[in-house]
Amino acid sequence: MRPVAVVAFVQTEHSAEDQGIAETEMVLPVINEIKERTGLSRFGFTCSGSCDYLQGAPFAFVSALDTLGAWPPISESHVEMDGAWALYEAWVKLQIGEIDTALVYGFGKSSQGDLRAIMSQQLDPYHLAPLGVDQVSMAAMQARAYMEKAGVKEDDLRAVAARSREAGRGNPFALHLPDPAESAAEQDYDVAPLHGYDVAPVTDGAAAIVLAAGDKARELCERPAWITGIDHRTEPHSLGVRDLTRSEAARIAGEKAGATGIEVAELHAQFSHEELILREALGLGDGVTINPSGGALSANPVMAAGLIRIGEAASRIHDGTASRTLGHAASGPCLQQNLVCVLSGENNG
Repeated sequence: MRPVAVVAFVQTEHSAEDQGIAETEMVLPVINEIKERTGLSRFGFTCSGSCDYLQGAPFAFVSALDTLGAWPPISESHVEMDGAWALYEAWVKLQIGEIDTALVYGFGKSSQGDLRAIMSQQLDPYHLAPLGVDQVSMAAMQARAYMEKAGVKEDDLRAVAARSREAGRGNPFALHLPDPAESAAEQDYDVAPLHGYDVAPVTDGAAAIVLAAGDKARELCERPAWITGIDHRTEPHSLGVRDLTRSEAARIAGEKAGATGIEVAELHAQFSHEELILREALGLGDGVTINPSGGALSANPVMAAGLIRIGEAASRIHDGTASRTLGHAASGPCLQQNLVCVLSGENNG
């Protein structure tokens, strides 16, 4: 396997409200900053992740390409997924050996529409979507099933939210949300058993990562975050044929990616109970630091939040606070799709 590393990571200061700027204006500062950090003006490959439904127009991602410049032509691709899956495509492209660098970015403005209605468009259009069920209602069903099976209480979920928000208040890019105990407006259920603080906040934001291979990675970054394993798996579309109390897709992805000896894990848990399910699936014990950035419960820019988890995990390698980290991304209802990326400060390739 060709050694490939994350050499740079940039994200916006995320917002819970529409700031009156278009997606292109949101992405441009991120692209400019990551070019400045790496000293690169062109990349061997560019791949983005976004959602046309969020923007309300087909092929809406094309406008974001204006941030890269219209000329000269570039090698470019796009996934209608979180930017983490764009990173996977770029990693595969680098494995072929024809390029040495790749730019990956993801972006989304959730504030300009009804996110729950929008995300229901990913459901089975014949049997599930017509029922009008939204992602929070499905997550609540999963939470109830998991709590009854594992003996988890609402206080356990609240503890996850409280820890995530506390970490987020120390992150200049997150939303700086109040402690659940101090948020009177969130004491009522959103959809039982989930309270408002158990649900990731509506967030606008963008992020970008630069990948580089071999000697190029060492040239661009003093301490590259080498991708020692990456894998993604999916479970059936129908919730009725899945065991919602566990994440088999995350377990297999973690196993294939070599998720052992992890010191810090950034998990894309959009609901508090999902963190508990993911910890079990990935075998993350009490000694592993979970979501020191605050995770998606502190800032959840749709189509960028998973990429940010990988970027945050890589940042711990870059600054020397950890030697082996894990970035996780999820997509689909109730953790249907899971991507696991294991990063190391040592290149064993």
